[in-house]
Amino acid sequence: MAAIARGAATGFRFPGGGLGVERWAFHGFYHMTNDTGQSIVIAGGGVFGFTAALELRARSWEVTLLEQGSVPHPDAASTDISKVVRLDYGADAIYTGMAEQSLPGWLAWNAAWGRDFFHQDGFLVMTRDEEMPPGSFEAESHRFLTGRGHPVVRTRRTDLAARHPAWNAALYGDGYLNPAGGWAESGAVVGQLARLAGEAGVKIVENCPVAAVLDDPAVRTADGRLWRADRVLLATGGWTPFLLPELTGCLRTTAQPVIHLKPDRPGDYRPPHFPVWGADIGRTGWYGFPANAEGIVKVANHGPGRPVLDPMQPRGVTEAELDRFRAFLGNTFPDLATAPIVATRECWYCDSHDGHFWIDHHPDRSGVVVAAGDSGHAFKFAPVLGRLIADIVEKRENPWSERFRWRESGAGSAEDARATG
Repeated sequence: MAAIARGAATGFRFPGGGLGVERWAFHGFYHMTNDTGQSIVIAGGGVFGFTAALELRARSWEVTLLEQGSVPHPDAASTDISKVVRLDYGADAIYTGMAEQSLPGWLAWNAAWGRDFFHQDGFLVMTRDEEMPPGSFEAESHRFLTGRGHPVVRTRRTDLAARHPAWNAALYGDGYLNPAGGWAESGAVVGQLARLAGEAGVKIVENCPVAAVLDDPAVRTADGRLWRADRVLLATGGWTPFLLPELTGCLRTTAQPVIHLKPDRPGDYRPPHFPVWGADIGRTGWYGFPANAEGIVKVANHGPGRPVLDPMQPRGVTEAELDRFRAFLGNTFPDLATAPIVATRECWYCDSHDGHFWIDHHPDRSGVVVAAGDSGHAFKFAPVLGRLIADIVEKRENPWSERFRWRESGAGSAEDARATG
């Protein structure tokens, strides 16, 4: 399996070192020989599914991946034109450490793949307060990252007006720019991971939706076929609570609105003056991206969303949601508010009750492993997700697995950048 190696085990070192100790971030995929000849069926061809497929194949598993549509699936949460890559997680040491180890992986993938799928354009977060409120996502992230040695740049109202003129500086008083952040071409990344998986010997079956999960372990697809293996991994995103109804108290699917705008002057919305941004995101959920190569500016909301009650229900951004977008843009980016909307998208999160991923063996279905609960913030961890999921499949020790174990439903919460109302 050495043919899919994408780098060596030496590389970038971060101040603060991940989980409170110095850790090395590996370049690309992680490889530990298994040689057991075991087989696994993976349901779902998003970022969880393909990173796990690559890592397990590198460990000598026989891997079959079933995708309900084409790859990348246009409705998958992993798809779309962009996803945020950030280190900023308030004072959460685990997610910050995971992000610190993911970042050099993104840079290594750029080098190995011969083009920049990850754009390190920075991440600018602003609040509407004159000072970042103590305990807020912005204040805690600034304090925590500064303490770990990251060179974040405090950005006051006057700085915003001078350096980022598209913003309405009269409305936003304080924040910071993290130059390490940026965005990934998410749909293109999934396509690249799929190509690598195919080259590595993963059997990829498209247009093969899973209809039921059996206890053999096996899955039955909509065409009636049974797919048996030593393990079954469900990486089915927002479809997970419908395939495993016993998880409906812990996981739920929510619809989040996304719009694509095409301004007349896309250069006004490109870095360095217009990086990836969050506009009081911990309270409002608003975030977005610089104009891409096609001049498209993406704006979205990382908030409570709308409940999805039927996986077959039609998708679409509502008129009320579009009105909210226009009102927000009119206040925050006045010149962008009149740009034509060229596309809309309804992104489905698989939300866990506590905002943490759900990656573990099913306690009541032998051989079935679940990798779900993205809660709208998983894609940035793509370079380390495969190792995490594969370690859990193989019941190996992993410093992060305890956070994502099977657990009882409890009080609802979310990661700090997620608006809850």
